[in-house]
Order: sequence, then C-alpha cells, then structure tokens
Amino acid sequence: MSSPIPLDLQAKIANWRIRAAEGTLTLEEMKEAVVFLRAGRLSAANAAATSKRKASSAAPSADSMLDELENL
Repeated sequence: MSSPIPLDLQAKIANWRIRAAEGTLTLEEMKEAVVFLRAGRLSAANAAATSKRKASSAAPSADSMLDELENL
C-alpha cells in the first residue's frame, strides 16, 4: 500500500524534524512546513467530508429497512 504523502514531501518532513530537534530550523523553513502540513490536513478533511456525504446518501434509512422486513 502506498502512502498518500508523496516521497519528496516525506523527505522534507523528515529533514524538518531533524533540523527542529537540532535547533537549526530557520523561520522560513518553519513557515514552509506549516504551509505544506496545513494543505495536507485540509485535503484530508475535504476527502473525509466528501466520503461521509457519499456514505450517508447511499445508506438506506432505518424505517425503510424495517418496512422491507415487514414485507417479507
């Protein structure tokens, strides 16, 4: 299974973590990291909301399921 995060971004994140732990991460790099990470979170939130809408619209209501059982 492949990761939803591209390999180049995974490498950048790993580099940011190392540099942050060392205390050598610059303010510009911190800003860049925040922009990339927020974009990923927004994309994930949008995908989850879309998936939830599709699942809720595809699921039958409890009443209709009970009606089907009564008609058997």
